[in-house]
Amino acid sequence: MYVILDVFSRYVVGWMIAERESAALAEELIAETCARQGIQPDQLTIHADRGSSMTSKSVAFLLADLGVTKTHSRPHVSNDNPYSEAQFKTLKYRPDYPSRFGCQPDARAWANTFFTWYNQEHHHTGLALLTPADVHFNRAQAMIQRRQVVLQAAYHKTPERFVKGLPVPPQLPQAVWINPPTPAPVSGDMEVAIASD
Repeated sequence: MYVILDVFSRYVVGWMIAERESAALAEELIAETCARQGIQPDQLTIHADRGSSMTSKSVAFLLADLGVTKTHSRPHVSNDNPYSEAQFKTLKYRPDYPSRFGCQPDARAWANTFFTWYNQEHHHTGLALLTPADVHFNRAQAMIQRRQVVLQAAYHKTPERFVKGLPVPPQLPQAVWINPPTPAPVSGDMEVAIASD
């Protein structure tokens, strides 16, 4: 399973299930995902594991052609990408995760249902209890403002219940990085993680 995850929104922007790891398949997934997401040159950083497909010259050339910066996990460090690791843990600990898949189409059907749920319905504590889709599609601030209105109404109705004063809903982080850049990030930059498992 290949997964491309926007680390800021935790939105899975691309995924693929294949019988084996392959540089050609990784290239295809990355190119299609960049096109579908409207990624412009010099706007994206991909942090990848050290699998053979992700370290291949053909993927390196594709990323260079797309104007994508790439970084890799440190050698022999299995948890160097906490966002992908958390996403895979969520996948594998789902109550309906099968011990085996009957065939590749079964695996793809299950994954399609999972990623739809993960993107559209799964609320993340690291995302102010919003879904990846809420953040990825710029609905987050409107939702946080609506929450604030509800909290203010509850506070004004029964202020004695709020011993610390007016409650404030959780906020989104300002920036998220796996490998922070040396210079300040440019507005509109996006960093995604790609992993295979």
